[in-house]
Amino acid sequence: MTPTISDYYDIESFNRMKAFAETRETPFLVLDTSIVSRQYDELLHFFPFAKIYYAVKANPAPGLINLLRDKGSSFDIASIYELDRVLAAGVSPDRVSFGNTIKKAKDVRYFFEKGVRMFATDSEADLRNIAKAAPGSKIYVRLLTEGTQTADWPLSRKFGCQTDMALDLLVLARDLGLVPYGLSFHVGSQQRDIGAWDAAIAKVKVIFERLSEEDNIHLKMINLGGGFPANYINRTHDLATYAEEIIRFLHEDFGDDLPEIILEPGRSLVGNAGLLVSEVVLISRKSRTSLHRWVYLDVGKFSGLIETMDESIKYPVWSDKQGELEDSVLAGPTCDSADIMYEDHRYPLPLTLAIGDRLYWFSTGAYTTSYSAIEFNGFPPLKAYYI
Repeated sequence: MTPTISDYYDIESFNRMKAFAETRETPFLVLDTSIVSRQYDELLHFFPFAKIYYAVKANPAPGLINLLRDKGSSFDIASIYELDRVLAAGVSPDRVSFGNTIKKAKDVRYFFEKGVRMFATDSEADLRNIAKAAPGSKIYVRLLTEGTQTADWPLSRKFGCQTDMALDLLVLARDLGLVPYGLSFHVGSQQRDIGAWDAAIAKVKVIFERLSEEDNIHLKMINLGGGFPANYINRTHDLATYAEEIIRFLHEDFGDDLPEIILEPGRSLVGNAGLLVSEVVLISRKSRTSLHRWVYLDVGKFSGLIETMDESIKYPVWSDKQGELEDSVLAGPTCDSADIMYEDHRYPLPLTLAIGDRLYWFSTGAYTTSYSAIEFNGFPPLKAYYI
């Protein structure tokens, strides 16, 4: 079935984006910033006690940074380049966290010199770099978490450490003159199993208690990371349900006296606000008797749709053509055999679809422009418009 517009956008927003798109050459992203504003307000409504650190990597557009700055958001930063952009927007460094655990010592020093005082870590080597380059700073240790089977875009073991190492790192942080401030985790992007937060929070509780009892270290903060979903094909709970359950988990483990709680939303803030507009370049069949078509588009994995890798994120794809539907393989325009978005999960598209028609990719505001390659096969990065 083709997606129903009202399941993904209010009709006024969709019509505004579609009308804006009509006179512009594909491919491009158009994003309605009023949706981002509403998503932020909704997150604050359901987590009124939490501090929000927008994950800039999801979409680093200056307009979004300005919008979230004005709404009071803080920012989770992954590089000196993101830091420069956020500071240039007038964000004060006390609203910034260096959340990347993989960083050069000179970059730590750069953040420190700019006034940032909160750093993530998950290894002794990185912690010692922070102690030298950013003395006296607050440290939070990122934990390895489960949940990789239930997240549409799971995280690997690249980030985080086990409980025993987290304990050692926080003690070492104190001994190196840093402030052992808290713990963080990320249950996986587009996480559909709310129980993944329960297991992670329980692990955090154990570390809080052991450090307090054994080392007289009293942690102050839990960073719950991201993982809240955008609205793709695979069904998820609404944000209210996520919030209700996660808050229950927190109170079960920490009682009424909660530590400082940080959220790092990216996808859930900006994903639903985007509409990616593409054009059909070619339609073909691989044999005379084939029961499905190959639909080649002017957008692909290298121009913003990298999260279709392994068909992990299944975007709703809509056409304004009518008629009988046929399963279709969707592929990009580049000379790379990996540039196929969906082959196993074939999309039903109208048989009336023709070369030159447009396809609209719903909920594409996150991790499209920021993943878009520069000049692979000579194609320019994905254009983006913010309305």
